[in-house]
Amino acid sequence: MRYDLAITGSGGAAFAAAITARDAGASVVMIERGTVGGTCVNTGCVPSKSLLAAAAARHGAASQRFPGITTQAGPAGMAALTGGKDDLVAAMRASKYAGLAADYGWQIIAGTSRFAGGPDAPVLRVRRADGDAATIEARHYLVATGAEPWIPPIPGLERAGYLTSATAMELTELPESMLVIGGNAVGLEMAQLFTRLGVRVTIAEALDRLAPFGEPEVSAAVEDVFTGEGISIRTAATVISVSGGTTGRSAIIRTAGGEKELAYRQILVAAGRRPVTAGLNLEGAGVKTGVRGEIITDEFQRTANPRIWAAGDVTGGPQFVYTAAAQGGHAAANALLDAGRTVDYAALPQVTFTSPAIASAGPTEAELTGQGVACDCRVLPLSAVPRAIVGRDTRGVVKLVAEAGTGRVRGVHAVADGAGEMITAASYAIRAKMTVTDLAQTWAPYLTMSESLRLAAQAFSRDVSRLSCCAA
Repeated sequence: MRYDLAITGSGGAAFAAAITARDAGASVVMIERGTVGGTCVNTGCVPSKSLLAAAAARHGAASQRFPGITTQAGPAGMAALTGGKDDLVAAMRASKYAGLAADYGWQIIAGTSRFAGGPDAPVLRVRRADGDAATIEARHYLVATGAEPWIPPIPGLERAGYLTSATAMELTELPESMLVIGGNAVGLEMAQLFTRLGVRVTIAEALDRLAPFGEPEVSAAVEDVFTGEGISIRTAATVISVSGGTTGRSAIIRTAGGEKELAYRQILVAAGRRPVTAGLNLEGAGVKTGVRGEIITDEFQRTANPRIWAAGDVTGGPQFVYTAAAQGGHAAANALLDAGRTVDYAALPQVTFTSPAIASAGPTEAELTGQGVACDCRVLPLSAVPRAIVGRDTRGVVKLVAEAGTGRVRGVHAVADGAGEMITAASYAIRAKMTVTDLAQTWAPYLTMSESLRLAAQAFSRDVSRLSCCAA
């Protein structure tokens, strides 16, 4: 069988590439060894945000912050929550993925593929799920196999057993306690999710702060939120060993204060993700990989083999479904149409769906300084934002990172209720090369969280304590 484009994987990058190719009139085949749709719809974005929304509803009932309003929350029914989440995932997978393949007219083969034929004449050997074998030839190939949770080599962990973010969302009973290994985006979301469902949670982060790759002010705000919700935080912490089994586990954790053995019902590992490349025979196809197994590509998503392309999490870049989709679409256009498309990450927005949310666009102060650009920054506490004040939730900050001298906005970083929505405007401002003066003079509706961008920009010329919606 010969096609214009053969794709291994069926997530966001794969589907964007297939749609771009079909729009160009090209023939496409897709090979998927697991469930169609990839990480986002099946085990990532969709199920986690569904459960986070449910946990937020329970938390709101259990911790009412408005005078004169009394609410209460009973125990969470995890089996019903998980069942409802599964129904939602199945519906979205059918409508957003499987249905699209049929509409656009490409075949999805259930099976496992690997490269053969050598660098000069690559083909895919496919072992179908039904046991049959096939050889697929194509003008171009795209690898979009995504990433999977990385499990650190902690003595005793495999034997004791652990959860990942994916398997944790399959639980039908809530554990009494949980250790979350990892304090970045996935670990933070999982920790708050289970805390709000009634689980006693501890986070162990190897680096010296939560959200360790963001702004220090963001990390401090997140730690305040989490400790306020009863989450135990251990930073600069190394999990030395794990013991136990299905009825409970113990972990020895080393911090600056020494080693301590603590007991938990479950351990959830959220220590990062690694590209899925095992078994593809990339070396035999002339495709180079990096130290973490990521496929190395140029700016056009082409690998060292000019007929093989890669996109999405497997390339080791930003692990978001929208970056995967951008890379996948560009890879197909470049392969089939010689379009020369590249992805611009300068204003890339990203959101961690805690509550309040963590959101950012553009570089941090440290990253921009590392690029040799002098910075001028302002940090606005949410206690200066009217929307936060009337909503009685002033937990959080907004930080603007600007170029010294020109005032050009280069980065925006926030912890705030609604930060995920606000960051789109910030991304537009960065892309448009707006200055802090431009931002300070731009319309912002009163009593919206987006007004914090304008107020933070005004802080470059005014005392934060004197900011007002009336300032011009």
